[in-house]
Amino acid sequence: MRSMGMSLGHAPDEALLSGLTTGDPEIAVAFVRRFQRTVFGVAVAVVGDTQLAEDIAQQTFERAWRHASVYDARRGSVKTWLTTIAHNLAVDAVRARRADPVAPEDLDALLGVMTDTPEDRALDAETTAGIGAALARLPREQARALAMAAIYGMTAREVADFEDIPLGTAKTRIRTALRRLRAAWGAEVNRR
Repeated sequence: MRSMGMSLGHAPDEALLSGLTTGDPEIAVAFVRRFQRTVFGVAVAVVGDTQLAEDIAQQTFERAWRHASVYDARRGSVKTWLTTIAHNLAVDAVRARRADPVAPEDLDALLGVMTDTPEDRALDAETTAGIGAALARLPREQARALAMAAIYGMTAREVADFEDIPLGTAKTRIRTALRRLRAAWGAEVNRR
């Protein structure tokens, strides 16, 4: 690129990416500088921890260097490709850091129990009781699906696989449960 009279700062994204495979440190630095804010921003937005986000950003650039040869411009820009890598790594990090995971098969026992959380303390007792009552009125299948999605961060596909139901059924259970809770929440707010 420099031999063609083009500065690295003005080189196309695809050219910098393909230049990573050459091992040229100047190209690597130019590539990282161009995308470091974007990659770090995605990572910190997902994990909420700057130190962990820095590690994820570094892993993103390492992965880009290792897999630069498989990049396909028809599937998206270099920026999109990098942010997808960063997002996936950040989501994996969040999932790995979950404290004390609870098996989804234990949900039935947990659905009836309200714990003392910061969210509960932020809400007044009437609102908390109203949400708890609305959750208790949901059919068990909907309450389980909602808890798996909202509390455990499971995707609809993961809920479907765990419950051994079709994907559409899992999505419907989650969506219907959310609608019922919203309706109950609205009724609770309107009564005040």
